[in-house]
Amino acid sequence: MTEPMAISRRLRAVPTRDRATADATLNDDALASVLIRCGRGDQAAFASLYDQLAAYVYGVVLRVVRDHSQTEEVTQEVFVELWRIAPRFDGQKGSVKAWAATVAHRRAVDRVRSEQSARDRLDNESQKRVADTDTVVESVEASFDQARVRRALSQLTPAQREAVELAYFGAHTYREVAALLNVAEGTIKSRIRDGMIRLRDELGADVS
Repeated sequence: MTEPMAISRRLRAVPTRDRATADATLNDDALASVLIRCGRGDQAAFASLYDQLAAYVYGVVLRVVRDHSQTEEVTQEVFVELWRIAPRFDGQKGSVKAWAATVAHRRAVDRVRSEQSARDRLDNESQKRVADTDTVVESVEASFDQARVRRALSQLTPAQREAVELAYFGAHTYREVAALLNVAEGTIKSRIRDGMIRLRDELGADVS
């Protein structure tokens, strides 16, 4: 079902009214009628549904997400989904309020899991940084102290030195260095690899 053109305007910040007031305005029969009209593409009905349920849905999401900014985003996603799946609503299986709460809770859990997955990926990447470093880097770290390495850094090109210092001394991943310098990650990897090979030659490291 095509989304109403007004949907982006309706999905504003959730009204700040307390849960008791929000619950008092809910009437299952009336809401069921409104939702059925939404399923037929009635944009005015969607506006009414939003006004009646926004605060309630927001409360359901907030209990899971526990962040107001993300809660607002998820609440908006919930109403977009409610508009799209409105034709599937079956009043014999439950109330509109319960149905909306189910959609809201699922969306909130998905957001929390997504955020946790993103954090886990960052943690894993950070932990693998040393393991993923070229054998040249490992040999230099094992054979020479940082003072000698810094003296040898002066023999690198400015681009190589900048990348190596961020990765070697700044403890940044390739991706982080690329973001900091606004350069493609592949280019950063090449600069660091070439720079470390140059360091090996300057320091006389045996990495064979």
